[in-house]
Amino acid sequence: MDPNVKNAVTPTTPPKVENGSPSEITLDEFEDLNALSKNDDSTVSITVVGASGDLAKKKIFPALFALYYEDCLPKHFTIFGYARSKMTDAELRNMVSKTLTCRIDKRENCSEKMDEFLKRCFYHSGQYDSEEHFKDLDKKLKQHEGSRVSNRLFYLSIPPNIFLDVVKCASKSASSVNGWTRVIVEKPFGRDSESSAALTRGLKQYLVEDQIFRIDHYLGKELVENLSVLRFSNLVFEPLWSRQYIRNVQLIFSEDFGTEGRGGYFDSYGIIRDIMQNHLLQILALFAMETPISLEAEDIRNEKVKVLRSMKPLQLEDVVIGQYKSHTKGGTSYPGYTDDKTVPKDSVTPTFAAAALFINNARWDGVPFLMKAGKALHTKRAEIRVQFRHVPGNLYKGSFGTDLDRATNELVIRVQPDEAIYLKINNKIPGLGMRLDRSNLNLHYAARYSKEIPDAYERLLLDAIEGERRLFIRSDELDAAWSLFTPLLKELEEKRIAPELYPYGSRGPVGAHYLAAKYNVRWGDLSAEHYKA
Repeated sequence: MDPNVKNAVTPTTPPKVENGSPSEITLDEFEDLNALSKNDDSTVSITVVGASGDLAKKKIFPALFALYYEDCLPKHFTIFGYARSKMTDAELRNMVSKTLTCRIDKRENCSEKMDEFLKRCFYHSGQYDSEEHFKDLDKKLKQHEGSRVSNRLFYLSIPPNIFLDVVKCASKSASSVNGWTRVIVEKPFGRDSESSAALTRGLKQYLVEDQIFRIDHYLGKELVENLSVLRFSNLVFEPLWSRQYIRNVQLIFSEDFGTEGRGGYFDSYGIIRDIMQNHLLQILALFAMETPISLEAEDIRNEKVKVLRSMKPLQLEDVVIGQYKSHTKGGTSYPGYTDDKTVPKDSVTPTFAAAALFINNARWDGVPFLMKAGKALHTKRAEIRVQFRHVPGNLYKGSFGTDLDRATNELVIRVQPDEAIYLKINNKIPGLGMRLDRSNLNLHYAARYSKEIPDAYERLLLDAIEGERRLFIRSDELDAAWSLFTPLLKELEEKRIAPELYPYGSRGPVGAHYLAAKYNVRWGDLSAEHYKA
């Protein structure tokens, strides 16, 4: 942990609130907040670029408040919103205050903590490509930083086409002169290998690799973070983690809603770029990597890169794409993807994709890694399912009353919602006869832990402040990920391959089942048992 990151200050008096929103405070009053410890000689200034956008309002500001609420932010910190919209400090605070919530398990002094946090939030209006406007921001930041060592974090909550403008202006006009400067970049990191490489080259004109924090919020999910603990800290799992015992691995992501009027962005990227190339591939790399020599960021990222470089690029015959169509269920009509007014009527952009990937190394040779991601499906879920091999010469194969596939062990790591880890085992049903069924050894997080699980953005923001890089994506890792998917994406787009249509709220296109069957796999999320877990 960064030695400068200590517990947050609790100011002695909360701010006055007028007309339901925090009042303006003077610079002197703000300095009083930070004057409780003269010994601390550093401060962190967090600038949310694109502060008026949905991501900032719904995720970034609430995550920053949650960190403050848990006493995880540095003692001296300032938060600035930066966007083109004209707004006063009080208007920003009023906007932010509507999205803040306190921990369920820790409600005391909630409104007081909110007011204290909002007093540290300020706003600066400016153009994204104006060095002058960033110089003005720099002056404001210096006023709040005073004589302390200034550390600066810029969160780019903006469209990718203006990343480089902002990085250029922030780097030239608003970098710290005596501390660190870091930039968090949101996906998408390009559309293919070429555009991603161009973006990386552009960023590196103004920043070094260690200053760039490419955020994939799925890596901050509690159950993804727990993957390496589960594997490397439990002797019962690590010896089984190979082709010798594992038959297949499934990475499943499903949403039960469509684009809902926001298809403009999605249509230019599609489900493969939006979910598979980043979220699911990152989870796969963490799952399949060799034991790193330490928990240091570079050691972990080195192992992830080795996995990605061991994989063969995706082939069209190993991919199924789909697009949801309108459907009426229970008297309610659900629109199809191309019914969205922001989507072209002739769009062939996939809203569903299933793919079989293979890792050509000694540990995983021949094991199919099946990915599935889609919108407007029957359930909202993200999970990893590990299906083990059949027991050799199974003595009890006649006692199940089901096929052998249903009698094999399966480890399920449910990332969201209702986080859980459970292992399906075979068990004798009590009684005089010999009847077996499948039971779950179940770790249900809500039942086991009373503490609320932090949002992924909280963990990743805290890591960026502390300089912890293991959950952020390195440039060579990004290159390796794009090289797997770029040939496929180009072929799909050049040939304008039509996706298989599936009804809104269904289990997806039938082709996904044929793809799984091709590799002797049955999707684990389609069985009745799946809903009992």
